Amino acid sequence: MASQPTTVKAPALDEKSSSIEDGSYHEQAIDTLDGIHDGLKFPTEEERQTLRRVPDSLPWNAYLIALVELAERFSFYGSSVVFTNFVQQKLPPGSHTGAGFAHGQSGALGRGQRASTGLTTFYQFWCYVTPLLGAYIADTYLGRFNTICIAVVIALVGHIILIVSAIPGVIENSNGALGAFIIALVIMGLGTGLFKSNISPLIAEQYKRKRLFVVTRKDGELVIVDPMLTISRVYMYFYLFINIGALVGQIGMTYSEKYIGFWLAYTLPTVIFLLCPIVLLVGRNRYVRSPPTGSILLTAFRLWRYAAKGRWSLNPVKTYKQLTAPDFWENVKPSKHVDDKPKWMTFDDQWVNEVNRGLKACAVFCWYPLYWLTYNQLNNNLTSQAATMSTHGLPNDVLSNLDPFALVIFIPICDLVIYPTLRRHGINFSALKKITAGFFTGAGAMIWAAEYAFTKAPVNMRSLVMAVFLFMSAISAAIGEAFVCMYKFYLFIIDELMFVSDEALSADPLLVWNYGVMGVLAGITGLVFWLYVRKLDAQEDFLNNLSAGHPEAHEADKKL
Repeated sequence: MASQPTTVKAPALDEKSSSIEDGSYHEQAIDTLDGIHDGLKFPTEEERQTLRRVPDSLPWNAYLIALVELAERFSFYGSSVVFTNFVQQKLPPGSHTGAGFAHGQSGALGRGQRASTGLTTFYQFWCYVTPLLGAYIADTYLGRFNTICIAVVIALVGHIILIVSAIPGVIENSNGALGAFIIALVIMGLGTGLFKSNISPLIAEQYKRKRLFVVTRKDGELVIVDPMLTISRVYMYFYLFINIGALVGQIGMTYSEKYIGFWLAYTLPTVIFLLCPIVLLVGRNRYVRSPPTGSILLTAFRLWRYAAKGRWSLNPVKTYKQLTAPDFWENVKPSKHVDDKPKWMTFDDQWVNEVNRGLKACAVFCWYPLYWLTYNQLNNNLTSQAATMSTHGLPNDVLSNLDPFALVIFIPICDLVIYPTLRRHGINFSALKKITAGFFTGAGAMIWAAEYAFTKAPVNMRSLVMAVFLFMSAISAAIGEAFVCMYKFYLFIIDELMFVSDEALSADPLLVWNYGVMGVLAGITGLVFWLYVRKLDAQEDFLNNLSAGHPEAHEADKKL
């Protein structure tokens, strides 16, 4: 006889004796009549330990949002892939479009490699700083969907100005074209930042189930449907759409630049970008939206400051130990301050656990600047180096297409073959293990970092946590800018001390050192990263099953 469960045993923290640090929990009954989990059969503890886990099917809403992201990434990467040539290389003799054709080099402004690397690095930095603003606006005032709509309008204005910088009649005037180009970068970067911090949490929120449940497959096998595996699948196919857009955009625009001109390489991405407002409008009544909740960021900061009170010392080692002690968050739970609770403490104990979990995710992201520093070589120095090689009719900037091409191939292989095989053999390849592997294997780390950000962030701070992750890219861009300055300073010293000609310096193989340093940094970081997160990885299942907290912004924070 089929069971008719009305309650489910779900993990919750024991306020008296347990914490996130030791990963312990007891079970409590939770009403399942929520319209999402009604009628589902939930696993026993024995089933949790023995049954194979599988992902759920994906909601169609997620595919619509992924289509929006595909169009935005087509426009972003399709236009930016030709930035290096646009800034660095000179306008071909007699050209009014910048096209180099089969045996020539496309170019426009002729400002050199350091200027092109500097501007493209600044653009990347700007695109990944502005998500902090986008997250604050979404979480506090407008919500994610409305913020995305505004971001699309801003980015569209930037794309139009970018086209103006490359049209015949403007492109021949190097200074005027450069001015329009820089203005376009600033506006597009603002739109991109507001968009990026909110689109990833929005797509994952389309899947509503949060608890494990048991189903019987067609072959009779009893399995557990795991919402965390489903979120992982959402992000894998989200990034598949991203890289399809990036791949088609980059390949198409490099050939447009080479055989037609930069004006077409900037116009086609703008046309595809127009799909974003259309799809957002068509699906506006289908999307699951999280309303803004007020300035939860300030409440979280107050909570951390309250927890850190009395734990500072002139001894940095002692300070670190006290700020990372197991009781750091336990002592600031509202249940521990019934008689002396501050007015701003308008949340429950579970929200304290969620903030703790979210900050742990942000700590993981602190390692990402070193990864991005290596990855970004693909979009600047390697592209510039390819311009000096024999390309036999291929555009030099087609090199950066190797990354999305590889991802388009390997994402389905991972989802349909590799990960199911690991699960069948009882291997828990968690998000942190994937990130560690990503430091050694490349861009896959981005997919799993986004997954880790969403699953560990409090519901009303997901845009903020995603923005922190994206901000790590901005830090890596700043470090990359420092490498450009160090490279220039090194050339100056050599020139002054050794009286080497400018021509010899421009041919000096210093990029070998640059690439060598990047490779060593990535390898060492991958090893140290795992040593840092291995204990956190052991708590993965426990952290994923924390009950949701109930925060409320303080009145003063709402007004702010």
